[in-house]
Amino acid sequence: MEVFIATGRRKSSIARVRMIPGNGKITVNDRDVLEYFKRETLKMVVEQPFEVTKTNGKFDVVAIINGGGLTGQAGALRLGIARALMEWSAETRPELKSSGFLTRDPREVERKKYGRPKARKRFQFSKR
Repeated sequence: MEVFIATGRRKSSIARVRMIPGNGKITVNDRDVLEYFKRETLKMVVEQPFEVTKTNGKFDVVAIINGGGLTGQAGALRLGIARALMEWSAETRPELKSSGFLTRDPREVERKKYGRPKARKRFQFSKR
């Protein structure tokens, strides 16, 4: 039995993905994907790499995700699945790359600056 292992990251979320040939079951932190992510849109985000490569139902995914919120975790899992699919077959690379699933989203939270209430927001200005 072949196991494909990959890591995906987004914001402060890290997803460790193990992909095994199977029937399409996705398990996140020992829970079913819909039970964990709740929103159908996040489940769709997670399954996008399989749809693009036409490998729906061919692999079971076991993922351990730490950090961040649900949207960031779903993005991290998507990147991890895409990288694992590429490890399975190099021929999936062009379609995954053109869909943008192999690019690590570099956006992070901007730090709060001193003298301001938030990163960019300023306190109310008054002339007098």
